[in-house]
Amino acid sequence: MRKSRFGRRPELAPPRDVGTAAHDIPRLGLPEFVGLMALITSLVALATDAMLPALPAIGGDLGVVEPNNNQLVVSAFFLGFAVGQIFYGPISDSLGRKPVIYVGLGLFVAGCVLSVVAQDFTTMLAARVLQGVGAAGPRTVSLALIRDLYEGRAMARIMSFIMAVFILVPMLAPALGQGILALASWRAIFVAFFALAAIGFAWFALRQPETLARAKRAPLTLGHIGGAALEVCRTRSALGYILAAGVVFGAFLGYLNSAQQIFQQQYALGPWFPLSFAVLSVAIGAAAIFNARLVMRYGMRFLSRRALIVVTGLSAAGVVAAALFDGHPPLAGLMAYCMATFFCMGILFGNLNALAMEPLGHIAGVGAAVVGAVTTLIALVLGTTVGLSYDGTVLPLVGGFALFGAIALALMHWAGAGRQEAATSS
Repeated sequence: MRKSRFGRRPELAPPRDVGTAAHDIPRLGLPEFVGLMALITSLVALATDAMLPALPAIGGDLGVVEPNNNQLVVSAFFLGFAVGQIFYGPISDSLGRKPVIYVGLGLFVAGCVLSVVAQDFTTMLAARVLQGVGAAGPRTVSLALIRDLYEGRAMARIMSFIMAVFILVPMLAPALGQGILALASWRAIFVAFFALAAIGFAWFALRQPETLARAKRAPLTLGHIGGAALEVCRTRSALGYILAAGVVFGAFLGYLNSAQQIFQQQYALGPWFPLSFAVLSVAIGAAAIFNARLVMRYGMRFLSRRALIVVTGLSAAGVVAAALFDGHPPLAGLMAYCMATFFCMGILFGNLNALAMEPLGHIAGVGAAVVGAVTTLIALVLGTTVGLSYDGTVLPLVGGFALFGAIALALMHWAGAGRQEAATSS
């Protein structure tokens, strides 16, 4: 068995009943706990998707000349989100879960206030980076908090409930943003974010007990964090899947960046944009249910490889088809393509991250931070490139899915070879 560079791997403690929660930690009732976790983790999707209908208004009020630059409101958020993930996991292992989530929610609220008062685009981008740094706190640490309380089948059950609520956010968030714009200015959207985060902060502070006992807290040292991060990068199977996950997410972030321009402007859907966005989000939710049913039977690698083959082949054909229509295929054809592609994305998101974490169980806290940060940074670069390449056609978007799908397939093959080598040498 492989050893960590920090010495022998600790002996496993006698397992608790995998269907029960940790009996020695106070916990909320199931409905309240699921609702609270879903609220604080959904701030990432909410702060991204609810902004999409408002991008032209924000750019117009803040003096943006090039329309594609409005997309930076989305990219700036993910920049902060990537950076924030590096720190929250290791810090929460040392200081406890609640203080770190307090800090994250506080920074998110501060970013909302700065967005409301922003008078220029530079200030807006700084505010969005701050919101991303803040949102990374509850999104990252809540997973550790859930793991403190539950394991095995019980944890899987809790995560399924939370995911069921979480899937609703991308479906409803653009409609929320569109509704607010019908009644007030785009600044009111950030007021709504502020209110939801404040509710989450108060609810979490008053009702959720600390879940990490002082006796179980780890020392916070740069040597430990740096050494563990270096080990992640030296583990070929982990690194390959991290890179593949980042490339796949980059293709999807390219869609998020350009969706408003494609549907509201190129296809002139106007106020119907939130409905089209919600319809496409259903494909991702359906894929999550499909994957949960089949992954135990066929495995993560099998499903991920097939999903990438479909995305790459379908997108390559989509580039040819779109070119025949001068980059403006019929809306029904584009929606059908996106539904099929996003279904595959729903299979890939969870599986690739789980594959990346598979060899990192002995350094799970830092490993999760590295996986989250690196995948988001890769996606930020690639997705921003796709978004800024928008030229009034769907060719950059579909071409991005084809190219990134092929790259991710190659990275999966490379990671699998590394896994086989590790198995042979152990």
